[in-house]
Amino acid sequence: MRDLLIGQHVPGDSPLHRLDPRTKILLTGLYVVVLFLVRRWEAYAVMAAVTVAVVALTRLSPLYVLRGLRPVLFLLVLTLALNLFVVPGEPLVRLGPLTATREGLELGLRLVVRLVLLVTTASVLTLTTSPIALTDGIEALLRPLGRRVPAHELAMMMSIALRFIPTLAEEAERIMKAQMARGADFSRGGPLQRARSLVPLLVPLFVGAFRRADDLALAMEARCYRGGVGRTRYRELRPGRGDALAALLVLAAMVLALVVDRS
Repeated sequence: MRDLLIGQHVPGDSPLHRLDPRTKILLTGLYVVVLFLVRRWEAYAVMAAVTVAVVALTRLSPLYVLRGLRPVLFLLVLTLALNLFVVPGEPLVRLGPLTATREGLELGLRLVVRLVLLVTTASVLTLTTSPIALTDGIEALLRPLGRRVPAHELAMMMSIALRFIPTLAEEAERIMKAQMARGADFSRGGPLQRARSLVPLLVPLFVGAFRRADDLALAMEARCYRGGVGRTRYRELRPGRGDALAALLVLAAMVLALVVDRS
């Protein structure tokens, strides 16, 4: 659980750290949309090249960034296995009543590549953007929607949710180790029994989450937080030349991926 990087922030002075949070949010959203539009392996290669370049620009260890895939490794294996044996097509291997197909293997690999690129890109966004900057960026992007949309409150909720993902993951790991020290076994039995064995983990986890939420609300009230009305900022968001260059390069790469996918 400690390997979960989404929601964590690593301070730094890399080119990605210095970008305007609005630029990073918009470009990440564009990347995700294009990632789910393309189908060909050549287009995935372009998307992967963009991800590798972005990770290199963070000046973080690539192994550290890739470590964020460990929590979703089971999901990746499950996705590949389900598609391999469920999707009909040309048989490859027979394992008893199950038949692995070529079409299932190809579809499973496509979905695995998508998930890997998606998780890595989302991790880079939060690793290079502080929670405060992320909140300001989301609020600035939502503000044009008008007064009917509580931009500040929505941005605050989203940033708090991202911030507490690693915190809850660490608390879940701590509770699991405590339960295992008391004799709990989370890996024995069938799926139903395993689901029941998670009850001693989920109950204290939810209780702890509600307690943290209550403490956070009291702390915000003690600091006279009253929403976004009349609030000023120490740092105003101003896009620079780096943002224009990043937007130009990413847009060019996304267009290239779409062109390669359609050719």
